[in-house]
Amino acid sequence: MATLEEGVKTAGDKYRSVLHDDHEALNIQWRHGGPPTYDFVNKLFEEGRTKEWPKGSLEETVQNAIKSWEMELSHKTRIQDFHTINPDKFKLIVNGREGLSAEETLGLGSYNALLKNSLPEEFKYYKAEAESFESSHDAFRSAFPRGFAWEVISVHSGPPVIAYKFRHWGFFEGPFKGHAPTGEMVQFYGMGILKVDESLRAEDVEIYYDPAELFSGLLNGPPISATQNKPDETSTSANRCPFQV
Repeated sequence: MATLEEGVKTAGDKYRSVLHDDHEALNIQWRHGGPPTYDFVNKLFEEGRTKEWPKGSLEETVQNAIKSWEMELSHKTRIQDFHTINPDKFKLIVNGREGLSAEETLGLGSYNALLKNSLPEEFKYYKAEAESFESSHDAFRSAFPRGFAWEVISVHSGPPVIAYKFRHWGFFEGPFKGHAPTGEMVQFYGMGILKVDESLRAEDVEIYYDPAELFSGLLNGPPISATQNKPDETSTSANRCPFQV
């Protein structure tokens, strides 16, 4: 799994079926008070995807499963409310780093978990250790007000070990870390290896991609003043939370 997909605008979602199951559940603890909706990022996805997989195909199943996982990671606050992972076995491994448990991944948030790196300080274009769950999501919501869409490009093996290629993209239309928006598309590609149990819950998740593909676009905007870089309160409200994959 790998997705930084966000850009949320009635619960229930054709790409994230788990939302239908959770919509009426009163015991789910949601990060923003209730289940999210994905009108904005779904529109971006449908307009910009390069593949439209047949309904019921392996590719569609994998794509929707990962979108559901990302939704839970970004919007639920308790692992026991997750349907998409095996909490006792789950590990997230990004670019060969040490694996993160389910609780560690939830604590960091999807952006920080996927962007954490061991580069020397002077070469870090994003410092995950200095970001909270909220600040990391705010930064990318600001940069991608229409959302950060995600799609499966190809699937090379089926369960229980699923190997796939993915694409992530959005339009840099808001400020990011002191850089003015360019309005251009920012995208990157990667590979994933997902091990699932008999209920198709994720156990081991390995993601491989080049973060420089993402940040080369985000850091291309000219520097702006700190006051100009403050995110708009409307675009970063709970109901417009990103992504999510």
